[in-house]
Amino acid sequence: MNVSTATGTIATADPVYRGRFAPSPTGPLHLGSLLTATGSYLQARAVGGVWLLRIEDLDVPRAIPGAAEDIVRTLERFGFEWDGPIVRQSERIVLYEAALAQLRAVGKVFACSCSRKELAALQPAAALEEDFFYPGTCRKGPRHPNQALAMRFRVPDDTIAFDDQLQGRFAQNVANSLGDFVIQRRDGLFAYQLAVVVDDDAQGVTEVVRGCDLLSNTPRQILLQRALQLASPRYMHLPLLTEADGRKLAKSRRTVAAGTTDPSGTLWRVLHWLRQDPPAELASAGIRDLWQWARQTWNPASLRNVREIRLDTP
Repeated sequence: MNVSTATGTIATADPVYRGRFAPSPTGPLHLGSLLTATGSYLQARAVGGVWLLRIEDLDVPRAIPGAAEDIVRTLERFGFEWDGPIVRQSERIVLYEAALAQLRAVGKVFACSCSRKELAALQPAAALEEDFFYPGTCRKGPRHPNQALAMRFRVPDDTIAFDDQLQGRFAQNVANSLGDFVIQRRDGLFAYQLAVVVDDDAQGVTEVVRGCDLLSNTPRQILLQRALQLASPRYMHLPLLTEADGRKLAKSRRTVAAGTTDPSGTLWRVLHWLRQDPPAELASAGIRDLWQWARQTWNPASLRNVREIRLDTP
């Protein structure tokens, strides 16, 4: 277990603040994830708050054996220090089952037999499954009740709006843009949307700091929080790191090795991308000195309304 020695050392300490970093073990940590971890860590440590590490390993088919351990070793190599034990979603199924039962008891979910193939046929322009609009086919009962059934959240026709700490006001009518969404898959695995809401509440997370690729997920999570009578944390969505030409980050080329020989230099570049203007001499300083400087000078306001950061090297 890695226990932080930084907590409570800042003059403006806020022991009530609880943040987290929650990677999925689908491969090694890459630069984009390292940037998110850094922003999340600094947001907590700059006020002397708590920072938690959670492994989101619910999607068993996509999880790569040994990836979680590799991520942990990489974070240790870069000097991250988390509070308390590492939480793994695969060990918390009973909590998700209880949440689903609660939603079922108040009529907020329904069984659905629609397959990915069926939904894709209705909207061939949608590139990803999460982009599929659900037309409400099984709202009154599953079309094929003898097939494997997913559980969908019954979305109300209401606009959900929240104020993001960096990206400003964000509003979405989930019913119109997405429709009823899956919270338990046809294979029985719980979906990210439900698990993250349950875990953030159970761990007392007060602010979620993550990448802008998850910004549009937030209204769905707020809907679930309200249905489960849970408080909503604050949200801060950091810019996405992309290739120099704006393309999605090539993860295979941008992985961060657990045994990297230059963690200080890499962290210095991450701070540069986060617009923190680290002094040049810190690029060759020890990792502890670099973190000390970053905690004392952390200024997320420099990222306000920025949704993309392009790598400045090919």
